[in-house]
Amino acid sequence: MNPDLSLARIVRIGMGLALAGTIEIWATRDVRWAIGFLAGAALSLLSFHTLRRLVEGIEPGTQIRIRGSAVFFVFRYVIFGAAAYGIVKLLDISVTPFLEGLFVSAAAVMIEILYELAAPKKHL
Repeated sequence: MNPDLSLARIVRIGMGLALAGTIEIWATRDVRWAIGFLAGAALSLLSFHTLRRLVEGIEPGTQIRIRGSAVFFVFRYVIFGAAAYGIVKLLDISVTPFLEGLFVSAAAVMIEILYELAAPKKHL
């Protein structure tokens, strides 16, 4: 298992889920629900990216070093919460599709886990 390849796959899977979910919701509901889902998915993928950057900044055998601003990481939930509130209120979007979109990263990680479990292993 190559962590770089796995992380790249998770991002691609997440983008695919966001696109497929947006199209499906647009076809079965309306454009406002599709925009809500897409906004939630985008915020989910952005959150995954910031968490990934934090983990990449931790070097084994040394003190924890956080790449970028530690203040941003601490307050990222406040920032994301304010963004979510603004998206839902300003765009007048239902909360349900937005919350569904927030699960895109979690679904992408689960799909990657299943892929790693099912993929044939190369012998060393």
